[in-house]
Amino acid sequence: MSVLRTYYPAAARIGFQRDIQYRGATFMAILGFLIEPAIYLVVWRTVAMEQGGAVGGYTVDDFTAYYIVWTLVRVMNLAEAPQSWEWRIREGRLNEMLSVPVHPFHRDFAYYTGAKFVWILMWVPVATVLTLTFQPRLDPQPAHVAGFLVAIWTGFAVRFLLLYLMGMITFWTTRGAAIFDIVVAGELLLSGRLVPLSLMPDWVQSTSNWLPFQWTFQFPIEVAIGRLSNVEILQGIGMQVLWIAGLGLAFSRVWPRALRQYTAVGG
Repeated sequence: MSVLRTYYPAAARIGFQRDIQYRGATFMAILGFLIEPAIYLVVWRTVAMEQGGAVGGYTVDDFTAYYIVWTLVRVMNLAEAPQSWEWRIREGRLNEMLSVPVHPFHRDFAYYTGAKFVWILMWVPVATVLTLTFQPRLDPQPAHVAGFLVAIWTGFAVRFLLLYLMGMITFWTTRGAAIFDIVVAGELLLSGRLVPLSLMPDWVQSTSNWLPFQWTFQFPIEVAIGRLSNVEILQGIGMQVLWIAGLGLAFSRVWPRALRQYTAVGG
């Protein structure tokens, strides 16, 4: 643990420095990610206005605030894609990662943590344009601000662990893309990423309660826009912590078995 306390700040600093060095490329990549919520924002504002100003318990202002906060949550939720493990194994990059005395998980998690601060800086001008254009009404209370600062980081940890665990599939098959695509489609429908879950059919809402997706997207957003009580915020953070513990335990069990399947390759 003492080694990790020293390692994490150093690795996070490297992540920050790398992405700030290539800030132009980072900004363009983030801009591409944010096209998705911008489209959702325009579409659902239009739907709400045509329905008399509200739909599914969300007003036009609610949709505006939801999707603008969504852009920040989307940036914060960027994590190591499962497909990267195919490349690491195929090109022999995993050999290098296994040759250092720090677990690959800590290397990746620390790097992404440091890079987040650059991505947030790149997000600010985009959020400013969206805010000036659509003028959302946001009046969060101190409890919502504090809850959001916790929920957005714990949500990132949940999604990072989920994608990392999915990446272990590539130790048994070199083509896991189809499985990954299914999970991404499930996330799109069951997380509040496509649309708030209150607008989805009852079966979708019931299913989402048994999966981690909503705790990475909708929950932090609803905390930020003030739709949850203090008790609901604490309960939601508790659920995020439970998912972190469960996914972390699952990964700790799968990782040694995955390594036993690994055959070193690369030039």
